[in-house]
Amino acid sequence: MSTVTSDRATARPTIVLAAVCVAVLILPASLTGSSVALPDIASNLHADIVPLQWVVNAYNLAFASFMLACGSLADIVGRRRLFAVGTTVFVLASVASGLAGNVLLLDVMRGLAGLGAAAVMTSGSAILATTFQGAALGRAFAILGSSAGAGLALGPSVSGFLVGTLGWRWVFFVHALVAAVALLALPSIRESRNSEGARIDWWGTVTFTSSLFLLMLAVVQGPQTGWGSTEVIGMFAGAALLIALFLVAESRQTHPMFDLALFRQSRFLAVCLLPVAIAFGFVCLLVLLPSWFSAANGASADAAGATMMLLTLPVLVVPLGVSRLVKLGVSTRVVLSLSLLLVAVGGAWLTVLRPGISTLELAGPLLLIGVGMGLSAGLIDGVAITSVAPERAGMAAGMFNTMRLAGEAVAITVMSTVLVSLLQNRVADGLSGYGLPAGDAAGVANSVASGDLERAGRSVEPGLRDRFGDFLADSYTGAMHSVLWLLAAVCAVATVVVYLMLRERAEPAPAAPAAEDATAQEATAQEATRV
Repeated sequence: MSTVTSDRATARPTIVLAAVCVAVLILPASLTGSSVALPDIASNLHADIVPLQWVVNAYNLAFASFMLACGSLADIVGRRRLFAVGTTVFVLASVASGLAGNVLLLDVMRGLAGLGAAAVMTSGSAILATTFQGAALGRAFAILGSSAGAGLALGPSVSGFLVGTLGWRWVFFVHALVAAVALLALPSIRESRNSEGARIDWWGTVTFTSSLFLLMLAVVQGPQTGWGSTEVIGMFAGAALLIALFLVAESRQTHPMFDLALFRQSRFLAVCLLPVAIAFGFVCLLVLLPSWFSAANGASADAAGATMMLLTLPVLVVPLGVSRLVKLGVSTRVVLSLSLLLVAVGGAWLTVLRPGISTLELAGPLLLIGVGMGLSAGLIDGVAITSVAPERAGMAAGMFNTMRLAGEAVAITVMSTVLVSLLQNRVADGLSGYGLPAGDAAGVANSVASGDLERAGRSVEPGLRDRFGDFLADSYTGAMHSVLWLLAAVCAVATVVVYLMLRERAEPAPAAPAAEDATAQEATAQEATRV
């Protein structure tokens, strides 16, 4: 298949690259930034834990679920057009998020922003693939990857500063403003589309998205209504039925958007499992830690954001060293397995958390986890693509990114729910000592988990509030310790599994690419799936 341009605009590569990078930079920042703002959102909008979790979950779910569909849509309507529409949707939804007067409207707008983000990511990558060629293409995608890493790293600190100075609404306003800058470059971007046409797998998209949504909703609702309730069981059953329908539909299509046969290749399956495991050990902490810093450690939003930089900054720096390691002959199998191991060790080390802990004491475990994430960030995309035959590289790239984003969405939801459940149990055991019935545990735990310890403290007599606050902080910390051990265990088991599955192929293959070469191959693969 081939790509045709249908636009008379004069392409200006530097401007095109800048526009796409600016747009992509803000996408991970919108995830990590919103997590820092959660305690203030909960307090200002009087939000309970379930709708509050959807401020993050709705964005991540929409982002993950519509990646493949947006890739096909870009082929049909044009890549520049979808980039413009996706960026506009993201901008408008972010503005509406900042103006939201209740948490339910905020959740809906965050989901809409996630849909826009999926369109921006897929169309932006395709635009670069049709604008650059050869070595320039590799450099362009290396810069694009650095932009996404910068957004991930800077999101918590910038958002913490905004929350602490201007208020949580400005987190979303600034996201909208930065994304809107990318629209100024539209006259410099040529339109392109698939010359032979394409179609969207609507059946696959609907079943996959609906299954993910029901699964996440069931996990979030479990602690609130009971895991054995008819409502929760029905959601789990619906999710299982929809994913079964999705698998049947994809197996019967001549050109499926999700080729299940690729999962029979151990290397590709291992590469898809790795970011899912790291999502438990790294991405979950981006969401869970800011609320703990606020509620249990008494940190302000900007202080929490600054502390989170210890976790995220290595993601910017370490990939440069990974490139050097691979050039020196260190195998990708060793590097990727080591990345999981470091995250596992860092998660276990982070159990030093306690109320009143200093930033210096947190530096070691946070930096170690960040280094582990940085090791895989420097290689994982290239390994995903080179683990399959060249003619299937495009589909492999799409499947890998969908698995990565879906894994993040599920991991955040599951671990947030586990934290709330553990916190409820701990709080319930001690409420009687403060004159409260055990039945109040759910409401108190929800307030604490959302970072609003003051709101939870108002449920007891004024003379007991200081002692009650200490009890809640200790309970929150104990629950967080259990979650950290669980995250460490997931990554430790994944270390062994991934190492065994990432065995060398029997047939001759080129040496594993360095970070920048891997990015170039990813670009070519993304082009293949769109052209």
